[in-house]
Amino acid sequence: MHRATKIVATIGPASNTPEILLQMIQAGLDVVRLNFSHGTADDHRQRAEFVREAARQAGREVAIMADLQGPKIRVGKFENGKVTLVAGEPFILDADCELGNGQRAGLDYKDLPRDLKSGDVLLLNDGLIVLNVARVIGNEIHTIVKIGGDLSNNKGINRQGGGLSAPALTAKDMEDIRTAMSLGVDYVAVSFPKNATDMEMARQLANIAGAPFGIKPKMIAKIERAEAIPALQGILDASDGIMVARGDLAVEVGNAAVPALQKRMIRMARESNKFVITATQMMESMIYAPVPTRAEVSDVANAVLDGTDAVMLSAESAAGKYPVQTIETMAAICIEAEKSEQSELDRDFLDRTFTRIDQSIAMGALFTAYHLGAKAIVALTESGSTALWMSRHWTHVPIFALTPRVGSERAMALYRNVTSLHLDTNTDRDTALQQALETVVSKGYASRGDMVVLTVGEPMGQAGGTNTLKIVRVGEPY
Repeated sequence: MHRATKIVATIGPASNTPEILLQMIQAGLDVVRLNFSHGTADDHRQRAEFVREAARQAGREVAIMADLQGPKIRVGKFENGKVTLVAGEPFILDADCELGNGQRAGLDYKDLPRDLKSGDVLLLNDGLIVLNVARVIGNEIHTIVKIGGDLSNNKGINRQGGGLSAPALTAKDMEDIRTAMSLGVDYVAVSFPKNATDMEMARQLANIAGAPFGIKPKMIAKIERAEAIPALQGILDASDGIMVARGDLAVEVGNAAVPALQKRMIRMARESNKFVITATQMMESMIYAPVPTRAEVSDVANAVLDGTDAVMLSAESAAGKYPVQTIETMAAICIEAEKSEQSELDRDFLDRTFTRIDQSIAMGALFTAYHLGAKAIVALTESGSTALWMSRHWTHVPIFALTPRVGSERAMALYRNVTSLHLDTNTDRDTALQQALETVVSKGYASRGDMVVLTVGEPMGQAGGTNTLKIVRVGEPY
C-alpha cells in the first residue's frame, strides 16, 4: 500500500552490509542517516557506497543524511571505565583532569566552568544522573550528587534549562562537512543550533565544500537546545527542514514539555513550507525485541497524525538485532495511522494568499485532485519545490514527482506523501507529460480510466517554472 510518511534509519554495525541495506530499502527505508558522532571518514565513505549500490539494486533512489556530532559536552574517561556516584556525596568536574576517578571527572569542553554558577543543575547520561553545582573554582566545578548511579566514559552533560555557550559547529563538524560533501550526501543535519545564524553559517560551509562536486545539500536543524525554542521561526526560515530531536531537548526542557513542543514544531514547519523529522527512541525496545511496545506504536502513530514528514530510527537500525523487521513494523504503523487522518484542505486554504505562479499551480492541483477524487497528482519538477508545497497539505491523494535531476529525486525521498521518480529530460511538454503518465502507470500507481492531475512548467527545464495544470484520464487523448 502507498505510505505517505517516510522512514529515516541510521546505519551502523547491525546494518553495514549491502545485503542488509537492500533488505531495509525493500522494507521501506527512504533516507539513510550517517551518524558522524561515530566512525571515521573511510567508514562513512564505505557506507555511502553501500547505500548507493543497494538503492541501485532496489531500483529507486534513497537519500543520504550526514548528521553532524555538534558540541556534545561530555565527561572524560575514567581509570576503571566507570564510577558509581552516590546521592549526597561531592563530585568534581575538572577541566584539567586527564583520567577520572570516584572523586572527579574530566571534561571534553574546557570552557564549561565559565558557563556555570552556584545553584545550576547538571544532568548527565541523558538525565539519569543529576548534580547540583555548589561552586566554581577556576577550572573545577564542585557539585553535590542529587541523583546518583553509574557514570561511564564520555557520557553527555546538559545544564537544566540550557544556556551553555558551546558553538553549534566545532572544528570536527567543519571537517565532517567536507567529508560529507565528497560523499555526495543530500542532507546535512546540524546538531544543537541556537539560532538562525548557526544554520546560515552551516549552509555557507556546506555550499563552499560542495561546490567542487556540484552539490548544495539541504540543511536540517536539529532542535535539541532550550534556546532554540524561542528562536524556532528564525531557525525554520534559515533551514530546509527541522528534526524534533527529543533526547537532548527533553533533558534540557524536561520530559513533560516535549510532546506539546513536538506538535508545535511540526505545525510550524508545515506552515513554513519546511519538512520535519521526528526522532529519538521511537522503537527503542526493538533494539533487543522482535516487537515494539504498545507505547512505541502509539508514539509513531501520533507523530504521523501530527503531520510529520518522517519518523527516524537510531540505535534500532544501527546496533539493534532486528533492523529490517523494525522498518517493516514502523511502515505498517504509519500506513494504519494514515488511514484515519482527516483532510482539512478547505480549512487550510482559508485566508491563504499565493504570490508565486508555481506555488499557486501547486495549490490548485491539490484542491482540484481532492475535490474531483483524482487517483494521483503527477508533478513534473526540476527542483522539487512544487512537490514540497503540495506535501504540506494532507489529501489522501498520492503525489508523484518526476524529475530529470537525480539530486532532486533523492531530496524528495523525505517529503511526506511524495513518491519521486526519474524522468528523462525532454523539452517537449506533451511528450514529457505522456512519458510521465506512462511511468506512473507502468509502476502500478494508476490504471486506464483513472483521473490524474498533472502540473508542468513551460518552457521546460527551468526551476520554479511550473505554470500549467492539466486534468486527464489515463488512456484517453489529451
